[in-house]
Amino acid sequence: MHLRATRRSRNDLFLEEPISRDGDGNEVTLMDILSDEREDIAEQVSRDHQARALAALIVSRLGRRERQVLHLRFGLGGVERKTQREIARMLGISRSYVSRIEKKAMRKIGRELRDEREA
Repeated sequence: MHLRATRRSRNDLFLEEPISRDGDGNEVTLMDILSDEREDIAEQVSRDHQARALAALIVSRLGRRERQVLHLRFGLGGVERKTQREIARMLGISRSYVSRIEKKAMRKIGRELRDEREA
């Protein structure tokens, strides 16, 4: 029974098993085809998930001006990154006030992330 239960199905496919040969006669595995030199797929999925969670946190926990400053400062949501001085001019406030808003927003986000990790 054990042999029957562990027997491989005809449709089973393993990442490291050869699936064909290249022009030089070298074995090609599914992992060779799927691998991306720029980035591991698991890392990309994890980073995308974290980015969505962070975006949701920003929307749910920050005030309008805090969100606006963070979006402009860090180029979130496809917005071009701006300096504190540029943001200050756009909003009609001082650069130091932009800095205070940014720091306050970052502290809120940091607290929320720590609370989530501890939960």
